[in-house]
Amino acid sequence: MAGLHKAPPQPTEIKLHQKSRVLEIAYGDGKAFQLPCEFLRVYSPSAEVRGHGPGQEVLQVGKKNVEITKIEPAGSYAIQFAFSGGHDTGIYSWDLLYDYGLRQEEMWQHYLKRMEEAGASREPARSK
Repeated sequence: MAGLHKAPPQPTEIKLHQKSRVLEIAYGDGKAFQLPCEFLRVYSPSAEVRGHGPGQEVLQVGKKNVEITKIEPAGSYAIQFAFSGGHDTGIYSWDLLYDYGLRQEEMWQHYLKRMEEAGASREPARSK
């Protein structure tokens, strides 16, 4: 049947490791990913990060020590994180998290390159 695509696998387990600041997510197809909080924060699907169109992405700096402070279900298809620093508007669908897991290394290298080009730092700004 043309146009029919396979539904992405559903997560079977989600664990937040607060000490290492890593979200571990296992899917029904046997794949499991470890996504650092910083990675999830800088690639938040929110308009605040993504902008309102291509090329309007806002580079997120100083997020190295960010933590997930709360995880809320968003229907049966996604979760929403509250991050330290107050950001809580991104809704992460199961598909998106799966895609992030598959492309994590490539996305992370792209982020580091953008940071370098901007002369920005992953370290949080020091308060005076």
